[in-house]
Amino acid sequence: MLKEERLDYILRKLQTDHKVLQTELSNDLQVSEDTVRRDLESLAQTGQLIKVRGGAIPHSPNPYSFKDRIKHHQDDKRNMAEKALQFLHNGQTIILDGGTSTLTLVKLFPPNLHIKVITNSVPIVSQLIEHPVIEVVFTGGLIGKDSQTAGGLDTIRMLEKVRADICFLGICSLHPTAGVTGLELGEADVKSVMVASAYKTIALSTTDKMGTAEPFKVCNITDLDTIVTDNPDLPSVKPYINLGIQVI
Repeated sequence: MLKEERLDYILRKLQTDHKVLQTELSNDLQVSEDTVRRDLESLAQTGQLIKVRGGAIPHSPNPYSFKDRIKHHQDDKRNMAEKALQFLHNGQTIILDGGTSTLTLVKLFPPNLHIKVITNSVPIVSQLIEHPVIEVVFTGGLIGKDSQTAGGLDTIRMLEKVRADICFLGICSLHPTAGVTGLELGEADVKSVMVASAYKTIALSTTDKMGTAEPFKVCNITDLDTIVTDNPDLPSVKPYINLGIQVI
């Protein structure tokens, strides 16, 4: 089998199974594991998959630009936001990252919810300015125009001074062994500090992001206390439940 045919087979299998293993590919393609390893490296170098020990997994389907992400899975995000509301009560201090799922949650905040919100998201700050009782703390920092979030050392230093009850984390990629990962190093660093600065972390993730990975680590999967998702009954959710994470 020609190399181009092998690469095409690997990508099709990855799309179907959401992961590929070197040993299985070696048997399927009737080539050595060294050949498979080189094929996976070739596909990883062109950005078509993420190499992990013993195989590969797909990239997140999530678009990078905030303006593009806001249009995706709108009904699913509202469903997740409605479920996430149960974790909120008066007197809390919460951290919200710059995800479109966290923005959807904010839009459902009732007018009598009396909490303190710490965020690096410009759209969330703009939304909460109109809320009658919520106190808003903006992290400050350098604002990225594509992400519409603040980042950099000033943002991280501010978040390191925080001790919040809950961090609500929008998800780019989620994997049982790779953990929570993202596309940009700076954003991943900010999210890492958000997780470390809260007693509890709740991830908001559509199921299509599960089993995927990106280059930059946010946190271990076991740093998550709860995953709020659009369809908790799918088989792809079971590995997270087996790790002791609440999934709703």
